[in-house]
Amino acid sequence: MIIFTSICANYLHKARTLAKSVKDNIPDATFVVCLTEREMQEQFDYSYFDKVILSKDAWEGNFDRFIFKHSIVEASTSVKGQFFRYLYNEYPNEEQFVYLDPDIYVYSDFIELKTVLESRPIVLCPHLLDPGNIDMELSSTAHGVYNLGFLAVNRSEEAQRFINWWSERLYLYCYDDIQKGIFTDQKWVDLAPCFFDVEVFKHRGYDFAPWSLLDCGMTENNGRYAVKGDPLRFIHFSGYGATAEMCMNKWLPKGDHPFKKLYSEYSEIHDSNNSDLISKTPWTYGSYHSGEKVDNTVREAYRKDYEVMFSLEDPFEYSNAFFSKRFGKGNTAGKSVNVLSKSIRIIRSEGFKSFLSKSWRKIKKTV
Repeated sequence: MIIFTSICANYLHKARTLAKSVKDNIPDATFVVCLTEREMQEQFDYSYFDKVILSKDAWEGNFDRFIFKHSIVEASTSVKGQFFRYLYNEYPNEEQFVYLDPDIYVYSDFIELKTVLESRPIVLCPHLLDPGNIDMELSSTAHGVYNLGFLAVNRSEEAQRFINWWSERLYLYCYDDIQKGIFTDQKWVDLAPCFFDVEVFKHRGYDFAPWSLLDCGMTENNGRYAVKGDPLRFIHFSGYGATAEMCMNKWLPKGDHPFKKLYSEYSEIHDSNNSDLISKTPWTYGSYHSGEKVDNTVREAYRKDYEVMFSLEDPFEYSNAFFSKRFGKGNTAGKSVNVLSKSIRIIRSEGFKSFLSKSWRKIKKTV
């Protein structure tokens, strides 16, 4: 089983925490880090990482042109689909591939998941398994029904068809833009069960998270944890810090609770893995080559303006002033342009021709 996470350097301490938990509990797993930074640094290595791959080295086409569109919040999610494709090629003898967010901690082997992946191509975990938490029900409608802090696929043709579709969508539209119906890589997967053969995995011990806390039924027996009878496999400590603590205060009873104990233990390990203050590492794609910070308004205008995007080989060679001038004089984003046709051109120009499904080829004939 290949398990990978996708990060920028400021989340390396979380990836360290995850990696050791994987190695301690899933001895046959290979742990790979997809790192969205310009170059490797000595402090990025860690004994529990089997391999660290720079996103640009797993990419097809012009990575600088692609990543310039994204903020740091969007960056590590935007490359996940292509990284799955890279892993398929890099590990041709492996049959099972799992993505885990870096703020996850593994407590026991993925026994059930390994069995499921023997026959099911795609495995997703919903955010919620029970009705009643209206706050989280509303959040799921906005951010996505399924939590993409976890995704598992096998090597089947159906799984690869899904990964190719998802990769294509992330290549074009992986933004934190809920008003337009997009939430990074996650919201897209609401459509996956409509298009593909998906296992909606309802084992409560997988992807347990702060949003799961209301009436969660977590128990401990001689150091073994379960959630309503299902053995605990991993916790997703999403919103670690103020948000997670707010959820605990809001949805857990006062006094001792198994989750509070596990959260406290995780905090100690998490913080010790940041003793070198790796979390303060500046994002190398956050600045131009000159050192000037890229303004997010420039990124947002750039990703809407294909004429500017494809006229520049390396957007990081320029400046905020340069882009402001270009957009001010001739912003084509508002012109009458067939966006679908432009999107197909993007895929082809960047070496993603193989992504085009039969349906997209049919669409192209009509535009």
